Amino acid sequence: MTMDPLNLLLPLLHQMSLCLLVAYALSRTRLFIPLTRATIRWPQRGACYIVFSLFCIMGTLLGFPVILGIANTPAIGAVLGGLLGGPVVGLAVGLTGGLHRYSLGGSFALAAALDIVAQGLLGGLAHLYLIRRGKIRTLFNPFMAGFLTFVGVVIELFIDLAVARPFNEALNTVGLIALPELVANSVGAAMFMEILVDRRELIERQSNAFSAKALAIAARADGVLHTGFNQENSMRVARIIYDQTGVGAVAITDREKILAFIGIGGDHHLPGTPITSPQTLQAIANNQVFYADGNEVSYQCSIVPNCRLGSCLVIPLVGEDRHVIGTIKLYEPKTKLFSTINRTLGEGIAKLLSNQILAGRYEQQKTLLIQAELKLLHAQVNPHFLFNTLNTISAVTDFDPGKARELIGDLSIFLRNNLKRPAEETSLSEEIEHVMAYLRIELARFSGQLSVDIDIPDAFRSVRLPSFTLQPLVENAIKHGTSQLFKAGRVRISARKEDRDLALDVEDNAGLYERRPDDDGLGISLVDRRIKNCYGNSYGVTITCKRDLSTLVTVRVPAGATS
Repeated sequence: MTMDPLNLLLPLLHQMSLCLLVAYALSRTRLFIPLTRATIRWPQRGACYIVFSLFCIMGTLLGFPVILGIANTPAIGAVLGGLLGGPVVGLAVGLTGGLHRYSLGGSFALAAALDIVAQGLLGGLAHLYLIRRGKIRTLFNPFMAGFLTFVGVVIELFIDLAVARPFNEALNTVGLIALPELVANSVGAAMFMEILVDRRELIERQSNAFSAKALAIAARADGVLHTGFNQENSMRVARIIYDQTGVGAVAITDREKILAFIGIGGDHHLPGTPITSPQTLQAIANNQVFYADGNEVSYQCSIVPNCRLGSCLVIPLVGEDRHVIGTIKLYEPKTKLFSTINRTLGEGIAKLLSNQILAGRYEQQKTLLIQAELKLLHAQVNPHFLFNTLNTISAVTDFDPGKARELIGDLSIFLRNNLKRPAEETSLSEEIEHVMAYLRIELARFSGQLSVDIDIPDAFRSVRLPSFTLQPLVENAIKHGTSQLFKAGRVRISARKEDRDLALDVEDNAGLYERRPDDDGLGISLVDRRIKNCYGNSYGVTITCKRDLSTLVTVRVPAGATS
């Protein structure tokens, strides 16, 4: 066969196709994942160096001898190694490929080695230029890859002419290889980059699909388990996961029984029945994920031998101190392979549900604590107040029986309101009614020594606030304030609007408040904590004291909630 550029082009294209076939096969593996993004970290750069050094060497080994040199395609590996890995990786790939080519010997050995080093540096400098200008996406442009490789081959041809000797034979060699190498290397680099782009887009599609599913599940399942990890809530969550993932079946268990099951096999995997699956019991006992794909690891339903489910993923749900509180299980039928994305998604869902269960238990414990504190406050207030009130009624009975009857009525109203207080919120109007029953008794007790002024505009009386908010503050103003005075005591209760908030003031004329690091007064402290728990840390109780003049206690709540 006559040696001319066109006759050389076809075998060089065959060589390029073989390299691309290997590249395509490798693109299906995890080895190619670091190449799908701009490699700026050393683990990624290491992978980039290894892959493109191998392609550089393979491009040399598959070449064809031509006069003094070899028609080959190492420029693909050298240029792309630099373009994706940066100058350091490009130089390293160029040196590796160049040393390998030099070791093969021949008149073109030195020139060819310098060619490959120059091509690696060319790609690296292009990488640096594009990164500094924020054009990261351009790194993955197939046209850019092809163009840079074309320039790299042109540089190669000039180096060959400048270094290789004798010049006449070097000129003949360059004349033969110029066209085939320009075409094969440029087209090969562009197609190699296209393979990388396809792999990158596939990863992004999978990531987007994963993110969309995860967000949809998180949005729909948000708060479902806050009210308890029970059969009803688990069924709701299982339905959401089943709808979003499209798996064959979804199950949720606690440590002993099935709480929910939806999908294939629902006729015999019944909620409320004990766990019989050895895989589930093993996952609970060892706190580890169990995966049976039905192929490498066999799966067999523990209830019905001919069940259509063929693979299973069991993921523990973890509570406090890494203690397993149950499992979530995803199944696929025997006719369908278990998707990798669903396996990853399943593990993410397990973390989401575990956090929800923990948050729910925390909220329940917080609610129980608040209720316990409220009961403690009632227990503290009522005996003390009841004792003083009965003494007052006893003293009034002899000289004013009518007043005594009124006080008994006020005491009845106060105690009835105390016993029937709602657990969460009440209206300001109901709070004032409760306070007034208390104050009528105290006014009788401190006859002539206590006056009360209440200034609450009607517009504010429908505002909602935590129950039992005002009475502890009013009692505190009398018990620790005005009752200690030799002069007449005054208590003023008022409300005012501040931006979108409502400020409730309880002010006395004693000015005897003293802050104690260990105890701010159970009543005031509890009111402050309850308001912050309900509305956030920007709300609550503040105290301003002018010694021996006045103490002002201000309660700030949102003014938006009305009844």
